[in-house]
Amino acid sequence: MGEVQVPKDAYYSAQTQRAVENFPISGQRLPAELICAMGQVKHACAIANRDLGKLTGSGKHPLSDDQVQALLQAAQEVASSKLADQFPIDVFQTGSGTSSNMNVNEVIANRAIEIAGGDRFLKDKPIHPNDHVNMGQSTNDTFPTAIHVAVATQIQQHLLPALQRLKQQFQAKAQEWDRVIKIGRTHLMDATPLRLGQEFGGFARQLELAVERAQRAQQAVLELPVGGTAVGSGINTHPEFGKRVAQALAAATDIAFVEAENHFEANAQRDGLVECHGQLKTIATTLFNVANNIRWLGSGPRCGFNEVILPERAPGSSIMPGKVNPVMCESLMQLTARVIGNDQTITTCGAAGGNFQLNIMMPVMGQTTLESVRLMANGADAFIEFCIDGMQANIEACEAAVEQSLSMSTSLNPLIGYEKAAKITKTAFAEKKTVRQVCLEQEVLPEDQLREALDPFRMTEPQT
Repeated sequence: MGEVQVPKDAYYSAQTQRAVENFPISGQRLPAELICAMGQVKHACAIANRDLGKLTGSGKHPLSDDQVQALLQAAQEVASSKLADQFPIDVFQTGSGTSSNMNVNEVIANRAIEIAGGDRFLKDKPIHPNDHVNMGQSTNDTFPTAIHVAVATQIQQHLLPALQRLKQQFQAKAQEWDRVIKIGRTHLMDATPLRLGQEFGGFARQLELAVERAQRAQQAVLELPVGGTAVGSGINTHPEFGKRVAQALAAATDIAFVEAENHFEANAQRDGLVECHGQLKTIATTLFNVANNIRWLGSGPRCGFNEVILPERAPGSSIMPGKVNPVMCESLMQLTARVIGNDQTITTCGAAGGNFQLNIMMPVMGQTTLESVRLMANGADAFIEFCIDGMQANIEACEAAVEQSLSMSTSLNPLIGYEKAAKITKTAFAEKKTVRQVCLEQEVLPEDQLREALDPFRMTEPQT
């Protein structure tokens, strides 16, 4: 294709530079987590090829043991982000990720040559990006493998711990506030009493389910396409290669990666990634809902509910002195909206991008899924530190509204019937009285029985 000018200090070569010139699109590179995962995959592939005798065997240009070790070291350096500035290609590139796969192959090859004491600027590479680094592989199986490794690792290391911590915070608040009575709300209208601890116990259960969904999200990407090469047939690779690479990656990450059961499916479709992000979207709806509820509970301080007191993080207005806003709730709601939008991208790429033997929208799928994981992990951690940790119950505000609720009449249903209780409710509202006051005036029940029936704490639990 002719000559191309490559920066003299670059570890990458011509294929990378062509991609840089071909795709001046967004200025967004592949996520660092994905580049690291590609280094991990190349390291695992080199281990498998070494152990199978392929790198040092009788093929074209066999490597010495020292060269193999240099290749492994270079791959490790990519995996540990030591060469992070050597991956300049835009995320909106060739849909298989071939440009980035070759970028990684070139960097590892040139760095390995340097480690082995050779001249990485020679045209004839003693450690070759295709023949050695990419041995037994195609972009079509290794790039989606790297996406799966990156996503599963980020869920394991960041999202799951953050969701677990948030769940524990809500469980602690539920226990702490178990005796705080407040009024319930359905349809944004007054409902029967409940305890603030019960309300936060509901949040805790939402987060417990979110943890389970994150585990299922990770489970969806544990099958690895590596070993299928170009179309799933495994051409140019050893029959044991995929299994050995998966085992090496599982050992390195402590995540239960396995070789894909069917390589034609694994190469052609990204249904596992779509399933994974579907679980992430559900987690996002949970986090949005919890943050929004807490935002409402903290509204006020005088003209809202003000049932919980949120930590003051920053001045809330450039014109209204002393105003403080629920900024951490708003931050979490915005980032989860982004994740929900990201799911449309993943769905479209999964449905329309998989044609015959290859999905051709993988780079953006990898970037988008990793962004969703990163946003929710970081958002949950910030929400814990800057909102939930310092949040307090406003017991006075919680209890003040209980007696005023017209839904207190609900507990009268078994004693006087729905119709009569409804009339009492209407009278109380029209005359601006409490349900208790109307009941006492009309003498609908003996005082001791009425006192028991309208006991707010008793109304927060089932009765025999």
